[in-house]
Amino acid sequence: MSALTQAHIEAALATYTDPYLDSDLVSAGCVRDIRVGGDAVEVDIHLSYPSDYLKDGVAQMLQVALENIDGCRSARVYIDWSVAEHKSQNTVEAIANVKNIVAIASGKGGVGKSTTAVNLAIALAKDGAKVGLLDADIYGPSQGIMLGVKDGTRPTTIDNKWFMPIEAHGLKTMSMAYLTTESTPMVWRGPMVSGALMQILTQTQWGQLDYLIIDMPPGTGDIQLTLSQKFPVSGSVVVTTPQDIALADAKKGIEMFNKVNIPVLGLIENMSMHICSNCGHAEHIFGQDGADELAERYETKVLGSLPLSKYIREQSDEGTPVVAADDCSEVSMLYRHAARRMAVTLALREEGTAVPTIEISED
Repeated sequence: MSALTQAHIEAALATYTDPYLDSDLVSAGCVRDIRVGGDAVEVDIHLSYPSDYLKDGVAQMLQVALENIDGCRSARVYIDWSVAEHKSQNTVEAIANVKNIVAIASGKGGVGKSTTAVNLAIALAKDGAKVGLLDADIYGPSQGIMLGVKDGTRPTTIDNKWFMPIEAHGLKTMSMAYLTTESTPMVWRGPMVSGALMQILTQTQWGQLDYLIIDMPPGTGDIQLTLSQKFPVSGSVVVTTPQDIALADAKKGIEMFNKVNIPVLGLIENMSMHICSNCGHAEHIFGQDGADELAERYETKVLGSLPLSKYIREQSDEGTPVVAADDCSEVSMLYRHAARRMAVTLALREEGTAVPTIEISED
């Protein structure tokens, strides 16, 4: 029986490739400590993204790999994780206790941005993260319906100054829908809209959050500029469909985030295909490979591709998004994979720079 060495142990650990880090855990720097006592081994591993759902299974696989080493009688693998704070704008004051702000945006409406935002948020919460969700679509807030919050629900206030977020499906949420009724239109000019966003962002008692997911309104207008200039947004996700006109608008969204130094963590492609419920035939109704080509052009990635699914629509309308309804269904797992890829991309990026001044010229 040969003596156990660190080289043997690291070689065994390196047989597992993390599907989100695209690397083995040794090369990724996740192995924090290796302890050898005779023929017993203990290993501490730290991951940089929410991993409650995965860590026990990964620990078991690594334990088996270690116990297959000649001379190893027993092995224990301990995995923990944490989310670090990232800012794209170092000169902007952060929101207290909120580590990361992620904007979910689209160049146009009707591409499933709000559905994507709520399911990504719930997916992160299912993996153990502390998550908030802000519905920043002042004119057409929809998250209240998607989360199943009853019309007329109002947030409690503290000292007539602070809002307490509404909790739903493991999320802390805030929306203009909680402050108005379904039949109340927001007939506001741009400065009023920007002011409302500032208020609900800064006067909500979010508590400790790993991620604050912001469901942005479509386009590249006042709210997008206010958010990018006033708050330290960590990154953005652009939602599109394979349709050429949607991709053209998605380009504008990417360009906008590039101009204000907010990294685009990736794209989500909705309605990528339709799968017939009778025969199983898959058809790319709105086009094919558009998001992949766009991601390659802008040196980002496609975090996930979601089918045109009646189930997704039904669950959203019923107030129970698919990840909340059945977190292990095929569609839910697509969202959960996308959320982990987003979290890893954010965890691996470098800190940003100062916010540029936006000027209007005739060029």
